[in-house]
Amino acid sequence: MGSAAGAGTKGSLGAKLSGVAVAVGLLLFLAGFGWAAVSYRPYTVPTSSMAPTIDAGDRVLAQRVDGADVRRGDVVVFSDRTWVTGADVVKRVVAVGGDTVACCTDGKLTVNGKPVDEPYLPEGSPAEIKGFPTVTVPEGRLFLLGDERQGSLDSTAHITDAAEGTVSRGAVAARVDSVIWPMKGMLARPTGFQALGALSEPGPLPLIELMIVAGAVLVLGGAAYGPVAGLVGRSRARTEPEPVRVG
Repeated sequence: MGSAAGAGTKGSLGAKLSGVAVAVGLLLFLAGFGWAAVSYRPYTVPTSSMAPTIDAGDRVLAQRVDGADVRRGDVVVFSDRTWVTGADVVKRVVAVGGDTVACCTDGKLTVNGKPVDEPYLPEGSPAEIKGFPTVTVPEGRLFLLGDERQGSLDSTAHITDAAEGTVSRGAVAARVDSVIWPMKGMLARPTGFQALGALSEPGPLPLIELMIVAGAVLVLGGAAYGPVAGLVGRSRARTEPEPVRVG
């Protein structure tokens, strides 16, 4: 009697804990997806102008940000009618309002007279850009380049425009955090710009991914408790000796 009662109590407790695990897991899973939907937008990059960081056809997740929060080194998604009508463009911010950008010193891009290390450029590719004059970026605007300097239609291709190839901060819709297909992961930090000022803080994507994975594990683990407990119980019943009858 005592043994059966103990087993029943354990089973009841296990069922309650599995229910809690499923409930918490669902909450984490749905909250993670909801947070991602509010904070991020997916984009497919159509060209190779950001290679090798982002190749043509790559699918990226970009955090919705205010253009005022964009900093040097960020890879951003923006739309500017003087560049491409009705299309989103993905480029890297190399200079912000008040900066003077030029090319090149010892083969490196310079911002405010300081050479910038750019490890994200294609291996063996020079940073030098032909016909690139010194540009002072107006306040409230950004100067953007592609990582594939030789084939990128970026700010240098619009130097003759009234704004000297710069783009308004207000044109920025999002900042790229990660390449999700193929799964290249989070973009590397643009550490070459640290000497010029603070870099942008990474977005919440790693925490969101952790919430979704943890939620899925809890849901699957909690849902599996009933079938597993049933199998264990039936196995024990088959292996336990029958009670000896007396009299």
